[in-house]
Formats: sequence, C-alpha cells, structure tokens
Amino acid sequence: MRGIPRVIRIPRPALGALVGVTALLTAGTLATPAGAAPRPDTPTTVSEISAGAQQQARDFWTPERMRAATPLDLVGLDGHIDGGVAPRKGPATTVAPTSAAAAAAGKAVTDIGLMAFPNAGGQWSGGGAVVNTAGRVFFSYQGRTASCSGNAVTSNNKSTVITAGHCVKLEGAWHTNWVFVPGYHDGQSPHGRWSASKTLSTPQWTASEDINYDVGAAVVAPLDGKLLTDVVGGQGLAFNTGYNLRMYSFGFPAAAPYDGEKFIYCSGNTNRDFLLSNDHGMNCNMTGGASGGPWFTQFNESTGTGLLSSVNSFKYNFLPNRMYGPYFGADAQNLYQTAQAS
Repeated sequence: MRGIPRVIRIPRPALGALVGVTALLTAGTLATPAGAAPRPDTPTTVSEISAGAQQQARDFWTPERMRAATPLDLVGLDGHIDGGVAPRKGPATTVAPTSAAAAAAGKAVTDIGLMAFPNAGGQWSGGGAVVNTAGRVFFSYQGRTASCSGNAVTSNNKSTVITAGHCVKLEGAWHTNWVFVPGYHDGQSPHGRWSASKTLSTPQWTASEDINYDVGAAVVAPLDGKLLTDVVGGQGLAFNTGYNLRMYSFGFPAAAPYDGEKFIYCSGNTNRDFLLSNDHGMNCNMTGGASGGPWFTQFNESTGTGLLSSVNSFKYNFLPNRMYGPYFGADAQNLYQTAQAS
C-alpha cells in the first residue's frame, strides 16, 4: 500500500498516499471463465513489456535486492488519490479456483487446528494452496526498488496475477522491472521469478487514480517452458457479490513492525467504507508492502482456497488498524477478462 492517506480536497473526495500495504486459486478450471467482455467505452489500459525487458527484470531481482526492496509507501509518495466515482455494478459472477502440483506442498491447516477468526494481523501458519498462489511483487519506481503483494488466479492464459493498481502504475508512469515471486520467503523464490509481459490497470485508476478502482493485473511470461498456474495453481474470483462479507486478507507487509519476510493474514466480517470511498473495510494491522495482496470470500482454511474479491489498497491515517480494499465490480471484471484473454 501507499503511505497513510490524508483527505486533501472536497467536494470531489480525495485521499492522500496509500498506507504501506503492498502490495489482487481446487480443481475445476472453467473452460471460459465467466464474465462480460470489456466495454469499449471503458477500456482496460495495458503496458506491453518486451522480451528483453522481461529477462532484464528476472536478472535484476537477486535475493539481495528482494530483501532490500522498500515498501511502496516509504518511497516518497505524497500525491492524491481521487475517490469520487462509485464502482459500476454488474451481475454476480464467480470463477472457480485451479489446482496445481505445488498445492500438495502446502500443509493442511487441519494439521495444526483452525486459525483465529476474526484476526487483525498475524503470521499464516495454515498452509494450503494460498502459500503458493500468493507472493511478493517487485518493481522499480522512480529509480528505487519497491515491493507489493499479489496473487495468481484462474485464467484462460494460466498466467494472470491480480494486485493493486498502484502496484503496476503510479503518478502517470508504469513500473519497470516488474516480477511476481509466488511463495516468497527469506529472499528465496521457490517457484521462480515470473516477469510481466503486460501490466494492466482499470481506466479509472489510469486516468485519475480513483481509489475505488485501485485494481491492477499482470500477465507473466512462461518460465522454463511452464505457465504460472500450472506450477502454483490459481485462486478463484468473485465479482459484484455485495458488501458485509466474511473475508480473509493476505500479504507481505514490509514496513515496521513487519519486514516483508513473513506471510501475514487478517480475517473478519467486512463492511462498506462510510467515509470517502466505496471500498470494503476490515480490521487489519498490515503495513506497507502488503498492497495488492488478496482478499478472499468463501475461503476454506483447510485447503487454502477461496474467491478473490478485493485487494489490500489503503488506510486512513486516523484508522491505522483498518484496511480498505476496492469493490470488485464491472470494471475490475473487465480488467480480469482483458488480462486472462491475453
């Protein structure tokens, strides 16, 4: 996430930099994941990345650089994020999670007992598919090395990662050296470093950094001849499914008291932001570096699978222990459709 937001102008609600959370699955891939095609009047924006730049990104992110990457909120963000347009709605739609060989490596939570619910922040020790599908996102921003979080999802191209919009594009510029490291721990890349061939964001995020549309995606290139979700699996997704939901949030917070090396989760019953956005809200103490990490509905602790329904996005400076994530409406669904069709 970005630095803790400040309200800076009215009447069009605006939020300052996001809190340092940066950093958005079981068998049964749908032949064609459900959802409407992108509307031509609100096209998803895409940044194409050359093969040479993809290789450069993989080479750039050494274990030392990954450990030293700065949470996005700590790299001098002080701009505004508009939050004045409510997300467009559409029909409720879900996409099933996808299993992969790596899922067998995740220890079942039933081995240790159920995790706490609700939980405002703690290390995930339940294992399951989520320890493989979720990971850290690394990129260069304004000449600095920075980090977010993200998650692999079911997709036609088997190569789609969902994260926050500010984890792919910020202040008019697409991030460079962008890689996704699923299952990250201790500077290690157990499933490899997957470089983006495309990064994408919603048109509202691209145009005005509207906080209601802080959703991004990446299509990652094959690695060693393999596709991402064939290796780590993919979580499911849900769009237009309403508010006041039981949800789990995950990420790799890297700002104090966290250090980016632990996989952290929060859980609880969410409700709609009553202040300046139309986002979901959850009690959660994750910090910078968790931005873009997944929020799941219908999350099964014993398998570590669920439906990705939002991502870590921002906090208000006067509510440091409450996280907000965008509502996944029609434009988030269009973004996913564009990414998974690439």
